[in-house]
Amino acid sequence: MRAPDFWKKRGLLSTCLVPASWPLRILAQLRRAIVTPQTLPIPVFCIGNVTVGGSGKTPVSMGIQKRLLALGVKGHFLTRGYGGSLKGPVKVNVDVHSASEVGDEALLLARQAPCWISANRSAGALAAVESGADAIIMDDGFQNPVLEKTLSLIVVDGAYEFGNGRLMPAGPLREPIVDGLARADGVVIVGPMSENKGIFEICRTGKPIVGARLVVGDTNKIAGRTVIAFAGIGRPSKFFDTLREIGCELAARHEFADHQPYNVRDIEPIIKRASDAGLIVVTTEKDFVRVPESLRSHILPLRVEIEWDDANQIDVLLETVI
Repeated sequence: MRAPDFWKKRGLLSTCLVPASWPLRILAQLRRAIVTPQTLPIPVFCIGNVTVGGSGKTPVSMGIQKRLLALGVKGHFLTRGYGGSLKGPVKVNVDVHSASEVGDEALLLARQAPCWISANRSAGALAAVESGADAIIMDDGFQNPVLEKTLSLIVVDGAYEFGNGRLMPAGPLREPIVDGLARADGVVIVGPMSENKGIFEICRTGKPIVGARLVVGDTNKIAGRTVIAFAGIGRPSKFFDTLREIGCELAARHEFADHQPYNVRDIEPIIKRASDAGLIVVTTEKDFVRVPESLRSHILPLRVEIEWDDANQIDVLLETVI
């Protein structure tokens, strides 16, 4: 799905949809009340958010795995495998599985460390434990109560914050901000803050706030060039802004829905336009794995990774658990 524009600020349409959001809050609270979380013999690190899509959970999860490894802890990723057909538990094999089977995020995670997909997160976690994991790193699942989380971090897009602050479908929230913060052990803010700085007021709860940013892993191939870009992520504008930050000029930009499975008709016209103009086509790694293989040689995927404002700050949080 693509986040509607009215989720950014409050207006008449958002206000009219508020009553439709009440069942979401009631059902979420009821589920947490009746489910007894399963406790694992190893730490569970949950990287989640309180909004729908595009906050940077997957890069943060990968960044957490690297910090844990530096501390001597071999973490396995656990994700639902959104967009994939397999229910799991399945250990992702990047040489065998496709995005249509395990989801795009799982393929990215599996390139860095063992990754399990499972619609039943408890079953997936147990499979990771049996496989020798020292810790579980959950990409998403903050609202899922089936596993006891040892450390939960909420990821927030600094520019978007919490949108209009309302629950779906009136806004982008999966749950009320205060409910999420009450269960979280810390907040990771990705990117520069929006002008109103409202998040500082929201996050004054005594919980640690860690700053981070998304950086392009290899800028030598693209910095300063004119490109045609496309993205089908939670907020494509973030990717386009990142390209501009490294000096790229965008001759054209194409936005698709988050997790959209691409076909030849979607991508071939973009490649042709770039070829005719002597330009290159760029996209995110997450999008690249959903492009038909026959077209991938014409596209440059850009690796985006997390860079901590203070790596020691995140290490201190992790060390309190391990």
